[in-house]
Amino acid sequence: MAIRILPEILINQIAAGEVVERPASVLKELVENALDAGARAIEVDLEQGGVTLVRVSDDGVGMSADQLPLALTRHATSKISDLDDLEAVGTLGFRGEALPSIGSVARLTMISRTAGCAHGWKIEVQGGRVGEVEPAAARVGTRVEVRDLFHLVPARRKFLKTERTEYSRCEEYLKALALARPTVAIRLTHNGRPCWQAMPADDNAESVRRLGAVIGSELAAQCLHLQHSIGGLALHGWVAPATAARSQADLQFFFVNGRYVRDRLVSHAVRQAFADVLYHGRHPVYVLHLTLDPARVDVNVHPAKHEVRFRDGRSVHDFLYRSLYEALADQRPGDRPSPADSPASAPSGGWQFGPQGGLSLNQVRERLQAYGQLFGDQRSDGSGTTDGNAEVVATALPAWAPSTVAGHANSATANPSLTDLETAQVPPLGFALAQLAGVYILAQNAHGLVIVDMHAAHERITYERLKQAADAGEQRSQALLVPRVVAVSAREAELAESESAAFADLGFDLARAGPESVALRSVPEALAGVDMDALLRDLLADLKERGSLARAAERRNELLSTAACHGSVRANRRLSIPEMNALLRDMEQTERSGQCNHGRPTWTQLSMKELDSLFLRGR
Repeated sequence: MAIRILPEILINQIAAGEVVERPASVLKELVENALDAGARAIEVDLEQGGVTLVRVSDDGVGMSADQLPLALTRHATSKISDLDDLEAVGTLGFRGEALPSIGSVARLTMISRTAGCAHGWKIEVQGGRVGEVEPAAARVGTRVEVRDLFHLVPARRKFLKTERTEYSRCEEYLKALALARPTVAIRLTHNGRPCWQAMPADDNAESVRRLGAVIGSELAAQCLHLQHSIGGLALHGWVAPATAARSQADLQFFFVNGRYVRDRLVSHAVRQAFADVLYHGRHPVYVLHLTLDPARVDVNVHPAKHEVRFRDGRSVHDFLYRSLYEALADQRPGDRPSPADSPASAPSGGWQFGPQGGLSLNQVRERLQAYGQLFGDQRSDGSGTTDGNAEVVATALPAWAPSTVAGHANSATANPSLTDLETAQVPPLGFALAQLAGVYILAQNAHGLVIVDMHAAHERITYERLKQAADAGEQRSQALLVPRVVAVSAREAELAESESAAFADLGFDLARAGPESVALRSVPEALAGVDMDALLRDLLADLKERGSLARAAERRNELLSTAACHGSVRANRRLSIPEMNALLRDMEQTERSGQCNHGRPTWTQLSMKELDSLFLRGR
């Protein structure tokens, strides 16, 4: 066949195949045009999920009569004029293909009016052919109607989903837009019925309310607000705690210079930041805005502009990872939002004793007497000496304990003055009450009952300490009196030999002792006393699956996680009250202590209101 130039309408229909996939694609293009025109209020009307009608009305600057035909011409745009503009695009649209492509597969009507004109102007596209410009009554701004999508290409229409599905796609886009442009008012109507609206948010409180309208008010209340900038990169937004992760990635919103994108580099950076706290198969919730010089990001890599390419992807990835990682690490149990029934008079920095706090003074007195009995003589021989050495007891003492408690640690009748207690603060995780089934620690704080999974909590504490020591190169080892010879497979023995230097950085001194055995000479101090045979076999098994230990820090962390699991307190181990309190205090000082290394929660809170409801109190 001879080469020939394609008809204009066919060219537009081919372009429409890239730009227009479904009603949500049409909606996206029209709304982006409205935003580029400076709209502060956008109204969207849909019929049958957008297949029959997509109407977008805005209060932007509008267009004059001579501009309307140009808006429907391919590659005609007011947003770029030369290569420099293309390399630093600051608008959402710039290709000049959307409107002519939509007009080639649907019936399009556009009415627009500028502020200096007495009336508006109207233009229609029927069957892919552009009509004449006519006067029309209109307010300042632009209204675009797209009817009967794909009526000229019925084969494409067969691929559309149900009305409900198409509508949900449109609603999803508008909710993302509400987060991208919080100062723009948005209203959505479907089949003549008002469905959803977002009022403009001009301050942080209103932005949080708008966030709640999109992801849910309860989830929004849990979100951590972050703001960080360095080297021309700025990140701000909200991240939900790992305990609020979802089974699907439906509440993940990322914006680059106000553009909603789904980028693999971004997704990888977020996954890495959540690696230590996210349960397998779960997806974090976040709304993040990245701002950078438009020249540092290429938005012209996807016809529908869903993806971008960063000029320096590595620096962007590291910035996102570090910002999220540090924000999550900085959270402590005391930083969680207080329950709704918490006392309004409680200070923001801590929780106090007294009628409005978690413990009355009488309860505190009883608690301290119990501590005196635990620290004092409990041996049946009546010798009057304390159990355990003084150093262990001092370590187990909670950091909040008044000096009078430590001074009377050996006295069963110790009763410090109440003056000290009245000025003390109840820590976020409260005071230990008891141990349940050898698995859970029950504690009381200002809000009610705290339940802690002691193994999961200690696992996180041990893991963070191992990581800090490995990162600082200060991993202290304890030599074994007699080296342990452990039987392993031949492959595992080879790995132990080849990775001995990397193991040494983690505090393990091991060497190959035979074709199918290794000798362990020293272990990290934090793991002294654990079952070394089982630990070493698990470490080598993990290493065999993942390859070289030195290949990536995240793989090193996975091995440290395995080691921390072995080095943590096990179920059915009885802990004393001081040991429980020492664990609670360590949790309050440890990064990411809300989840164990595998992403499971380490503690939960039952408020007094929730406890009262269980027993129908107050009804």
